[in-house]
Amino acid sequence: MLLDADQLHAVYLSPIPFSDVGVSPEMRQTRGMQSMIASNAICRVTTMLLLRMPPIDLNLLPALDILLTERSVTIAARRLGLSVSATSRTLTRLRSATGDPLLVQAGRSLVPTPYAEQLAGRVHMLAREAREVLAPVTDHMDPALLERTFTIRANEGFVALFAAALVAAITKAAPHVRLRFAPKPDKEVAPLRDGRIDLEIGTTGTSAPEMRSQLLFRDHFIGAARLRHPLLEHPVTPQLYAACGHVVTSRRGASTGPVDDALREMGLRREIVVIVPSFPDALDIARRSDLIALVPRTCLRDGEMTARGLQGFDLPVATPELAISAMWHPRLDADPAHRWLRQTLMAICRKEART
Repeated sequence: MLLDADQLHAVYLSPIPFSDVGVSPEMRQTRGMQSMIASNAICRVTTMLLLRMPPIDLNLLPALDILLTERSVTIAARRLGLSVSATSRTLTRLRSATGDPLLVQAGRSLVPTPYAEQLAGRVHMLAREAREVLAPVTDHMDPALLERTFTIRANEGFVALFAAALVAAITKAAPHVRLRFAPKPDKEVAPLRDGRIDLEIGTTGTSAPEMRSQLLFRDHFIGAARLRHPLLEHPVTPQLYAACGHVVTSRRGASTGPVDDALREMGLRREIVVIVPSFPDALDIARRSDLIALVPRTCLRDGEMTARGLQGFDLPVATPELAISAMWHPRLDADPAHRWLRQTLMAICRKEART
């Protein structure tokens, strides 16, 4: 009895039902060898069957699409750039491949068979997708026609400061584009590698050296306190600053950072009262208490400080500069839509960061 391909596949994937109960080690080894030999034999038979399958000529796909659209060998020949006889031979090959007449004579015209009518929509879609896949990558991309959802991973501070301006610019230029801002609990690179996110916003790291990055803007830390805070009545010295209670931001719950390192070199230590996950949270607490917040300068724009009941001040110690970058996977480097998103993001961030 001959088995068809599906039956062979099922047999090949199913284990041979041997029982090891009461079987000597020598018999167990013999049965293992028999199982391996049987599996190899089935694998060879399956391979022979696959090799005997007729090859599929994908060049027939666009021809089928045009023939079903025009329903005329003569017109299809002109569109394909072939002679009428060559197009007729192509139709014969298509009939042989599908096992269906596809187009039959009805007076002086051709009409599709029921099977051809079922195929028409699918064939047209497949032919179009094949042309798009094999077309050379072009730098030209019309944002107005772009339909796509981009996922950007950023912390709450970035979203609060830049999302509104970015959404306004994107919506105006590309009304069919959607943005999804994903939370940033860590710097795990897996979502960038597997395509779950398109862009990561933050400081660059060394855990994923293959990632591309582009500097958006530079920033630095400042202090923030409520209006009329006693600390602001005098020049802020390291001693006065360290004597205050502080609220700091850390996704991982860390209570110390570069400011503490600089204070330690002066023999000083500040008291951390509250640790929060985002800069907006830290600013809100500082506005409602006597605690001092530590935030990037961009979090407190000059025109908004007083309105929010806050006042910023330069730190009395030196801290490293912050380089805020956009990061993405190399596979998106040449994608025109992604490149447009990066350029738009850069323009918005640099403009807003200077405000």
